[in-house]
Amino acid sequence: MKLLIALYFFILATIQLGLLLGVYHYHRSQSELRPNRYWMSSLMVNVIALLIFGGGILVIQTLERPEFNFTIANSLFYIAAIFQLLFCKSLNGPISKTLQYSFALSVIIFVSTFEFLRVYGNYEIRTALMCLIAIVFFTWQISMLRRKRRSAPSQQLMYLQYATAAELFFALGRLGVLATTTSTIRQIEQIPQLLILLTIAQLVINTLSYIALGGYWAEKVALENRKSKSENNDIKALLSERESLISKLLKANKTVATGALSASIAHELNQPLGASYLNIQFLQKKLAEGNLSTQQNQEVLSALLSDNERAANIIRSLRSIFSDGKIGVEPVGIGELIESVLQITNPEIQSKNIQVVLRLSSRSSVNANRGELQQVFLNLINNAVQALDACTVVPRALKIESCDVPGGIELMVVDNGPGIPAEIKSHLFELLAGSDKKSGMGLGLWLCQHIISRHGGRITYEHALGGGAQFTVFLPESSE
Repeated sequence: MKLLIALYFFILATIQLGLLLGVYHYHRSQSELRPNRYWMSSLMVNVIALLIFGGGILVIQTLERPEFNFTIANSLFYIAAIFQLLFCKSLNGPISKTLQYSFALSVIIFVSTFEFLRVYGNYEIRTALMCLIAIVFFTWQISMLRRKRRSAPSQQLMYLQYATAAELFFALGRLGVLATTTSTIRQIEQIPQLLILLTIAQLVINTLSYIALGGYWAEKVALENRKSKSENNDIKALLSERESLISKLLKANKTVATGALSASIAHELNQPLGASYLNIQFLQKKLAEGNLSTQQNQEVLSALLSDNERAANIIRSLRSIFSDGKIGVEPVGIGELIESVLQITNPEIQSKNIQVVLRLSSRSSVNANRGELQQVFLNLINNAVQALDACTVVPRALKIESCDVPGGIELMVVDNGPGIPAEIKSHLFELLAGSDKKSGMGLGLWLCQHIISRHGGRITYEHALGGGAQFTVFLPESSE
């Protein structure tokens, strides 16, 4: 009889231990969702209690005053029930410190009470006490499980609620059998068969309740994995949408950049073509009047050839800017270059009453593409002329200075016009930079920076002393 009852306890302890180890290893190897500490603690304590109780049955002499290990085992059963109760309570909200301390104090009271009953009581009183405690705990547990299921339906919690209800039924049955027992129970053989059956059934259902708790954790893991999979799909969709948007932006940027480059080419070619147009008109007028002299004819033809060469140089310059090939360079004197640019811009400078101040103290030359550098300084001077034409300052002054500096030559183009607005200054040299003039100055400055960078130099802007704009170009003494 003893061996059979002890075997039941050992079998149930083995099943619960397997469940405990299985959950622990699954959590360690795969899941990031930690099992609830209360039900894991309850399961671990309950396994120890089953082993101690089963071992105690093998060596027990009398039920009237059993060994102290029965106090230990029943105290552990009580602690396991408290942990399971705290798990159910945690489903509906955090566990307060007051409740934790209250249960800790109840453990001390239970151990003292059960030890007193072990020494001075009998089997019936001790068993009735355990049944009454189980009835209170199971009723409270069912109430909390029903409350949780109303707010968050769960099939595993439903199984746990049914298992708890079955445990409550068997606890009530044990209490009923004790109430109807007339003789005093002193030996295991005197325990009614129905009481043993109900006790074993309650322990089996208790094992099923732990399995339901494990199922609830597995259910949460599955929901978490499903949520993670859904979030991963959402992230993938967002990444795909981002790639699509980037692709569309790149296409749009390519279209806008192409338009900007077209506008830039038109801006650059506007000057030589406009000069050619004026010379052609002059030639037509003189031919119509019949008073075109040989000298005038030669001058006009020379100007047309010069303008045509300038247009060709601009096209070659723009083509080379976006090619991977090396640019053709030659020794270029800055003073000579500036004078050639002024010859082109002099008619417009004089028509706008602009005073030009030249301070070309540089005596060095740089290895550069003459046509590209000419285009840079032509842009800077034209921008200054347009800025001065748009303001009412008197006198209008354009100052061009060059000097030798360590490592190269520095050239400054300064005007006393309105200067560059602050909102444009931060992106002045960008390809699509805005401008306060309709001349396309932002495009010209982008080209200027591109050309100067290709020559290993740099171009900067700052406000001139006394007002106006100052562009400073640095070119190294030699550039590949």
